[in-house]
Amino acid sequence: MSYVARELTQKHKFLLGFGSFLIPILIWCAVSYLPFIWHPQVQITDSGSTSFLQVDSRVSREVYYAEAQLAVDQGLPPPRGILVNPIYLPAPDEVATALVTAFTTPPAQANAPWFHESLWHSIKLVFTAFFISSLIGIPLGILCGFSHKISQLTEPFVEFFRYLPAPAFGALAVAILGINDAPKIAIIVIGTLFQQILIIANTTRLVDRSLIEAGFTLGTNKIKSLFYVVIPAALPEIYRNLRVLLGWAWTYLIVAELIGSTSGITWFITQQARYQNFDNVFAAILIIGLIGLICDVILMKLGQHLFKWKTGAR
Repeated sequence: MSYVARELTQKHKFLLGFGSFLIPILIWCAVSYLPFIWHPQVQITDSGSTSFLQVDSRVSREVYYAEAQLAVDQGLPPPRGILVNPIYLPAPDEVATALVTAFTTPPAQANAPWFHESLWHSIKLVFTAFFISSLIGIPLGILCGFSHKISQLTEPFVEFFRYLPAPAFGALAVAILGINDAPKIAIIVIGTLFQQILIIANTTRLVDRSLIEAGFTLGTNKIKSLFYVVIPAALPEIYRNLRVLLGWAWTYLIVAELIGSTSGITWFITQQARYQNFDNVFAAILIIGLIGLICDVILMKLGQHLFKWKTGAR
């Protein structure tokens, strides 16, 4: 049992973390570059005598083989092609190229924002909405976890409201707040606030009761117990919860930006998918994940600095 519970070395942590990214990338490369693994379509390089097969078009293997056999049987030039994946699954090198060209290629429409402008717009939306959500959710969640009366007064409604899908409020948010960024922020707040209250309330309830009782033994009152015992004890776990909840905010961003949007990362993805530029779609999705990962690492390192006194903070 001691071997199972042994702490990993920094070297092992790095290697395993690197492997968690390397394995799916290798699978993606295998699917993309090894025709015998998948490659269900044929990209036409020469249409031969078949009129409806256009150069660079993609058809299923069955259709290609049937047309090629028909041409051979009739003594006509058969079509030629190479095995490929569907257009919606670009290869890693195509996506890697798109990661660079997305920032350097001007938008197709004259008045459309550049990719970096769309990305920055979405980042501002997420962090603005999450700040508003946390401004309400953190203190209310702590109070619900600390006081049974506040909990009974608040949590039944919060439990009910959290099951209501945030996108359902889209039309109402637009009617009240207009068609700019305000309804998008509102949807992200609705999607994260009520979950945040419940999670933080449960985290606050997990504070060691012996610490609270020790405070009362030393003569503290309920208010001082909240500020000097409960909040400091719960804060490291609340901070970790916020790191997870920030990821939820990014999820709701994609839904929120579908409301009358002509900017933002969702608009960029939708436009690129419309023109079948799926390498740009994958690039945009990967950039969202990369931004989220960088933010999480920064917040983790900041938490290690802020909560050095917490056991296991590192």
